Amino acid sequence: MTTAQMCIMGTIILYLCFVIFTGVMIGRRSKKSAEGFYLGGRGIGPLVTAMSAEASDMSSYLLMGIPGLAYLSGVADASWTAIGLAAGTYLNFLLVAKRLRRYSVRLDAITIPSFISKRYGEKKPVIMCISALIILIFFVPYVASGLAAIGKLFHSLFGWNYMTAVVIGAAVIISYTSVGGFSAVATMDLIQSIIMTAALAVIVVFGIVQAGGMDAVLTHARSLPGFFSFTQTYDVASGSAQPYGFIRIISMMAWGLGYFGMPHILVRFMAIRDENELKLSRRIAAVWVVVSMGVAVFIGIVGHAVSAAGRVPYLEGSATETIIVQLSNLLSGYGILPAIVAGCILAGILAATMSTADSQLLAASSAFSENLVQNVFGIKLTQKQTMLIARLTVIVIAVIALFLARDPDSNVFQIVSFAWAGFGATFGPAMLCALFWKRSNRQGIMAGLVAGSVMIFVWKFQIKPLGGIWNIYELLPAFLVALAAIVVVSLLTPAPEDRIVREFDAYNK
Repeated sequence: MTTAQMCIMGTIILYLCFVIFTGVMIGRRSKKSAEGFYLGGRGIGPLVTAMSAEASDMSSYLLMGIPGLAYLSGVADASWTAIGLAAGTYLNFLLVAKRLRRYSVRLDAITIPSFISKRYGEKKPVIMCISALIILIFFVPYVASGLAAIGKLFHSLFGWNYMTAVVIGAAVIISYTSVGGFSAVATMDLIQSIIMTAALAVIVVFGIVQAGGMDAVLTHARSLPGFFSFTQTYDVASGSAQPYGFIRIISMMAWGLGYFGMPHILVRFMAIRDENELKLSRRIAAVWVVVSMGVAVFIGIVGHAVSAAGRVPYLEGSATETIIVQLSNLLSGYGILPAIVAGCILAGILAATMSTADSQLLAASSAFSENLVQNVFGIKLTQKQTMLIARLTVIVIAVIALFLARDPDSNVFQIVSFAWAGFGATFGPAMLCALFWKRSNRQGIMAGLVAGSVMIFVWKFQIKPLGGIWNIYELLPAFLVALAAIVVVSLLTPAPEDRIVREFDAYNK
């Protein structure tokens, strides 16, 4: 192992130790109750709310996926995706956050399934059961994809055994998530978002220098046909520009719809200490997501120019997602201090992955221990037993995710995009109707949850492969089908009870 690799490894190990220590310390001071474990006692500040929501959202896609897309084919794919995600972030904070915070407090709901169930006055927890199962179905493989990303990162950097790296990553996440719950997760997400931001800033400046300056970067980008266009894309094989059609633009922007249904993001709104602070959170989140994703796209452009300058090798296919890793390795060759900085950048990739995995792990745990065990199966637990079950559930779900992550050749991005679509198309329409449409009823919501879940699989595996106009990201058609199902079934079945309508009117006032 070279001196540079030793510096990088030492920096990452120190970071992991810091994460464990900080998370455990926060957990020891946290409120020992279900609300404390899953919502931090509803005492989270606006800065932590904003940055925790964004860090738990972006995952390694911010530091690897978006730069890789831009490196591979130019700005179109990456930029339209970023625009969709930025719009979704802002609208989610604007339309959903304050209403969900207020309504969830009124209903004494601490999870998304319990909120939807109580919103429609369920006597038998059918909606709660369906919602909890959807969370488990999509979140467990989502967590597995995060663990797989950690394994691949350590294997590519140091040649570690893939499963050994996955187990280490899982152990770190379990340590602070199971002890500290939401407070530890949210605070660590804030810290990890700062590390991610620093990583983006350092690597883009270093990349520009290595490419020969800003003029060299822009000149190289303009020399590639379609690389700098929003309506064309650069085709590596032919070296020519290819049209970037309306269907593809809509498909990439549809990612933004997913925000309305992401349980691990929505609970951040429920956890803030004062609903009036969400306005500040919205501004912080919107600015951060626009700037960070803009820089991530530009890193892909800079990285291609660095390859053209001969400083890093040309990357192809899925290897383009490692452009930040390549630039970090290049930086580490300049001495001990640059190697430590490179280690911090790579810790940023690790932070991005962990900040999503811990939030998903907590959401999946709440779906099982709080919603299924206690609400659906009716098992009564003391406060101490509740906390024990919650922590054990975190560990069990992580172990299952470990098993699913055992294949080092799994496609992380495909798993993430499918799970994102699953949540967006099921909980998204349900949440919007629950918060904005008084006439919606529990029959309609059940129909929407089921229709959205089914359509995700049907479109992904049966319709999308037909290509052409059908080659649309499955989130969009499934979202529309679920929304239509809620509207049609709600109108064809009896209106909600007067009690539920009065509750809705009271919350709106």
